[in-house]
Order: sequence, then C-alpha cells, then structure tokens
Amino acid sequence: MQWRDHGILLNLRPHGESAVIIEVFTEDHGRHGGVVRGGAGRRLAPILQPGAQLDVTWRARLEDHLGTYTVEPVRSRAAAALSGRLALAGLNAVTALLSFALPEREPHPRLYARSQALLDLLGQDDLWPLAYLGWERALLEETGFGLDLSRCAVTGARTDLVHVSPRTGRAVSRQGAGEWASRLLPLPPCLRGEGPAPDAEVLRALTTTGYFLEHRLAPALGNRPLPAARARFVELFRRRTHARQDGPA
Repeated sequence: MQWRDHGILLNLRPHGESAVIIEVFTEDHGRHGGVVRGGAGRRLAPILQPGAQLDVTWRARLEDHLGTYTVEPVRSRAAAALSGRLALAGLNAVTALLSFALPEREPHPRLYARSQALLDLLGQDDLWPLAYLGWERALLEETGFGLDLSRCAVTGARTDLVHVSPRTGRAVSRQGAGEWASRLLPLPPCLRGEGPAPDAEVLRALTTTGYFLEHRLAPALGNRPLPAARARFVELFRRRTHARQDGPA
C-alpha cells in the first residue's frame, strides 16, 4: 500500500530511539498517522513542527497498519507561530481540535482547505480571531453539528436574529425569543459573517461555538473533554480584548 498527499502536521510523539509517530491532516486521506524513521534527528526535527505544511508519502504492507511516512517540507509556520502568544495559542487550538474531532482516515477536503487558509494567517493577530471563529463554525459543520443561522426557528423571520438555541443550533429573533431570551446563546452579527466584527463581538460569538463544541461534539466522541488548548487561546484573546477596551483611547 502506498499513497502521496500533502497535509498539516498536527502532532508527534517519540517512537524508539530516533523515530517519531506523526499525525497529519491530509487533504485526500484525512487525519492519518505514521512513523517517520529518523524523525528525531537533526535533519528532520526542525521540519516536524506542528502546523508545518508537508508533502508526505505513506507506505504499509496492509491498509490497516500504522505504516511509515517519508516527508518533505512545503511550508514552515514556526516563525509565524512564535511571533506572539496569541499566534502560538491559536495554532495549538487548531491542531488540537482537528486531532480531537476528526475520525481517522476520513477525508474532509473542505475543512482541510479552510484549515490551511487559517494557518496561513498566523501572526496576523488582527485578522486571526475572526478567521478562527469562521473555522470553528466550519468544524462544527463538518462534524455534523452545523449551526442554522439563516432564519428564526420560531417566527421564520430573517431579520433581528440575536440568539441561538442551545438545543437546536438554530437562530432565534428578538421577538421569537420572548421570555426565553436569557436561556439562549448570543448571535453577534460576525457569527453570520456580517458587520465589522470588533474583538468583543468575536469573543461573544466564541462562547456560542464553544458551547456546541463542548455540549454537542464532545459527547458524540465519548464525552472526552475539549482540548485545553482551545480554552487557552480564548482566554488569551479575552485578555487582549479587555486590555484594549481598558487602554487609552
């Protein structure tokens, strides 16, 4: 068995004295693991950094074996990831969530393209949070928990949509919410791809996508807790948002 693909390195762990087992999110073969012989050595270790774009060839005697990878670098994102705490936290959140959420060896080409485009924005801290929000919504869609924000679930209205039902993931208008408004999740315009999307609004929207990651996706995966990397990124973004709000005009 052999195939060649390109992908995003999600994580790696030691294997024996000099090898590593890597997990790569590939376009055509999904989240796929394999052994890299010599991966801990001086030539390959600088290449095998989470977030790196790789050209990979996988080989195994049988399809269900772990197999081995040979890798060639396409793009390193290490410099961008190390440009600041928010960039590094964002990279860690993306790679951890992909590893957590995706079934092994199941292709998700649309999510792969979104993930690649998002990681190419690393280091652009003013653009990253909104792009990351859109990526989390795409992740929910790909895993079967997409949000329907096109019209109110109660009235059918397409305007004044300000809430999301935590039960159905559908939008609810101000009128449709009525006395239940306090039990609903926020629907800032940026979650629907509208408006200027200031940081405070993006932060509110992340509470909504985070709810569905934690209370819908995670239970479907055996009630495993969400990766802590996601919470660390949101907390760093929260601190930055509050610091900007409290700072001088």
